[in-house]
Amino acid sequence: MAKLKYLLICVALLLFCANLYAQTEGEKVEMADTMRGNGRIFVVVAVVLVILIGLILYLVRLDKKISKLEKERE
Repeated sequence: MAKLKYLLICVALLLFCANLYAQTEGEKVEMADTMRGNGRIFVVVAVVLVILIGLILYLVRLDKKISKLEKERE
């Protein structure tokens, strides 16, 4: 069951990343260009990554605790 869950997560992430390549090169986002030029885009990416990693770690820890409680109950 756990392998299936990780497989589904990997497939979902791959599909999400494939969506990023669908953007055309003709469209320019001014805010992104400005932030990239100032070097602030890296701060934004770092903050987003920290938040996502924190959420993933929280969910994994919560899943382990719930699994432990389920095993104790049986």
